[in-house]
Amino acid sequence: MSVSAASALTQSDALFFSAAGLDRSATETLVADTLRAVDDGELYLEYTQSESFSFDDGRLKSASYDTTQGFGLRAVLGDTTAYAHASVLDLSALRRAGETVSAVRKGYDGSVALSAAPAPGGIALYSDLNPLLNVGFDAKIKLLEAIDAYARARDPRVRQVMASLYGEWSAVQIVRGNGARFADIRPLVRLNVAVMVGEGDRMESGSAGAGGRTAYDLYLQPQRWQAMVDEALRLALVNLGSVPAPAGEMTVVLGAGWPGVLLHEAVGHGLEGDFNRKQTSAFSGLLGQRVAAPGVTVVDDGTIPDRRGSLTVDDEGTPTGRTVLIEDGILKGFLQDRLNARLMGVAPTGNGRRQSYAHAPMPRMTNTFMTDGDKDPAEIIASVKKGLYAANFGGGQVDITSGKFVFSATEAYLIEDGKLGPAVKGATLIGNGPDALTRVSLIGNDSRLDDGIGTCGKDGQSVPVASGNRPCGLMP
Repeated sequence: MSVSAASALTQSDALFFSAAGLDRSATETLVADTLRAVDDGELYLEYTQSESFSFDDGRLKSASYDTTQGFGLRAVLGDTTAYAHASVLDLSALRRAGETVSAVRKGYDGSVALSAAPAPGGIALYSDLNPLLNVGFDAKIKLLEAIDAYARARDPRVRQVMASLYGEWSAVQIVRGNGARFADIRPLVRLNVAVMVGEGDRMESGSAGAGGRTAYDLYLQPQRWQAMVDEALRLALVNLGSVPAPAGEMTVVLGAGWPGVLLHEAVGHGLEGDFNRKQTSAFSGLLGQRVAAPGVTVVDDGTIPDRRGSLTVDDEGTPTGRTVLIEDGILKGFLQDRLNARLMGVAPTGNGRRQSYAHAPMPRMTNTFMTDGDKDPAEIIASVKKGLYAANFGGGQVDITSGKFVFSATEAYLIEDGKLGPAVKGATLIGNGPDALTRVSLIGNDSRLDDGIGTCGKDGQSVPVASGNRPCGLMP
């Protein structure tokens, strides 16, 4: 069940103006005065409840609950941003913040006009149900206990089981200088399972996780969490039987789903508006040109219901959308927040995101993926004489300016004469994102996003995201 924009506004009003004691009219007047004669800005109000549980070595290791609230006030003039925030929701704190950010106007005569507010809209994409309240404490602990018992009973080689559960419920409201207001109620949950297996002196591990903007109910279903345990155990046993990965340049086939994190890091960040406005991206100046092989289409879509990276409106109040970044190999556009969109003379795409009220927004991805091709995954593998099938990834790094990346595969197999060979350990992919896009030769038809485990870091801020990929041969 989705929550309407009107309902979100009503709920956030109750939190910020009724419960917190802020006077709405006085707040709107203060924001309007603060943002007089600047290009843009907003008051961002946030209230968040969160909890986490960690189960390890057959017992509950930790349990925590936290409530945070606060505001961030921003004024933007040209490419200069003034930002002030506080964890206290009262008019005196807002006034002090207003005095601080108003300094950005120093030396200007007030001739600048405030940028128009986003158009009302935003399709409700998820429920407003608070996951922390709809399932009791005992049920959450029993879930973690059941995961531990089930994993240990599955295989005698299981040495250790770790499970964690996280839930969050956030209410946000954006107040703009012209009085326009936008609100969103955002649930978020995640369940993770890690299994360590041993044989002789060798120990290996595997993990699985899932989550989204839903309640806990889905993950309390045995068929769901048991499938996650089975997957974590499978990966651990695959790694237990793996051999060292060979070195050298070879064809790589990427699995569907989470391997899209390579696309996210090596390509997606380079398509964010701030890097391109500042000419620091490997894609800078290439709009309208071929940057990938024919058939390669890359999309960022923040409107997929219940997905971890989805948002009804972004953190500036702009409705999210489906943004085609690369179409059939041609660079079509970038991910934009309001500041960079204005300076580049384009429309914002609903990708202005922030970690919390204590952070200013910047262009960030939501759910980023490569669209379907026309090849069966088995056909792609069969076409490779010698190569590597990377089915799962761990961490990775990318240099935005050069596009160079390094990624570690947590599940990978050699491909020999068109057939999957032994599992390999320690496989590391090194390459260049823009260059790799031009070498894509085959694209799979098995559309899939990851299971809801992604968190993206940029400039010290972390936000939930999703990635997706289709098997594709990256030819050397």
